[in-house]
Amino acid sequence: MEGFLAATVIAGMPLLFATTGEVITEKSGLLNLGVEGLMLMGAIMGFVAGYETGNPWMGLLGAMLAGAVGSLIFAFLTITLRANQVVTGLTLTIFGTGFASFMGKSYVGLVVPQMIKDFFVKIHVPLLGDIPFIGPVFFRHDVFVYFGYFLVVAVALYFYRTKRGLNLKAVGESAASADASGINVMVYKYLHTCIGGALCGLGGAYMSLVMMSVWVENVVAGRGWIAVALVIFASWNPIKAFIGAFLFGGLSILGFRLQSMGIHISQYWVDMLPYAATIAVIILSSRKNKKENQPPSDLGKAYFREER
Repeated sequence: MEGFLAATVIAGMPLLFATTGEVITEKSGLLNLGVEGLMLMGAIMGFVAGYETGNPWMGLLGAMLAGAVGSLIFAFLTITLRANQVVTGLTLTIFGTGFASFMGKSYVGLVVPQMIKDFFVKIHVPLLGDIPFIGPVFFRHDVFVYFGYFLVVAVALYFYRTKRGLNLKAVGESAASADASGINVMVYKYLHTCIGGALCGLGGAYMSLVMMSVWVENVVAGRGWIAVALVIFASWNPIKAFIGAFLFGGLSILGFRLQSMGIHISQYWVDMLPYAATIAVIILSSRKNKKENQPPSDLGKAYFREER
């Protein structure tokens, strides 16, 4: 059981980064459905940068920049030009998929350099890693996983314990009111959309650099769409996103666990589970009536201060 739960943590890490990034974006009032494309852009650029330089930091930087630039394009179209956010997000996914396919054509089957593998080797955290059950599950992983833990705590503190976090909430709830109170709405929307995109890019890079360590076509395999649904499941709360990411990560590797137990079930049914669960999550989440479970009031709405 410990081994399966530890594998669940690893499988859920790409979802954690992508979901957290989308939560940050949506808190500013922007609905970006291009998470799948951003993850693919981050995955390929992280792999290319890491493979060509042999430097893990360059791989991570490349992934973050790819995600941030993709989100910057989305922000420009939806904030400045006030394009439809749903259509723009879907277009970003199509663009990201094509971009990853084009850039990754000559890298298919190539393995990341040994230096990068060594950098992401599992680390046993002193004391914490020795705690029965909890230690093997949560504290015997690579540095990327530990950064994921830190990210969730940092984002939660930012949202609920800082002035800028409260300003961000105000922008998402009512951009006009936030603007009237002196908050620079455009800066908050642009900045948090780009930060969210950078995190989505890191989620993709975790798959190409760490989980697989080899470039394959469509490495993200629909996880971006699951991340979008997880935002609703988490009620725009980073702590709940942490739980949801590992829950869905467990579903994605359940087939391997069942096979190891001698339980034979069609792999097609197993592959379907995360997406079936996604549909169930959306249906159940639609029944949440409490205010804290609702999306930001201005989510998906274009804002133009001259119309205030």
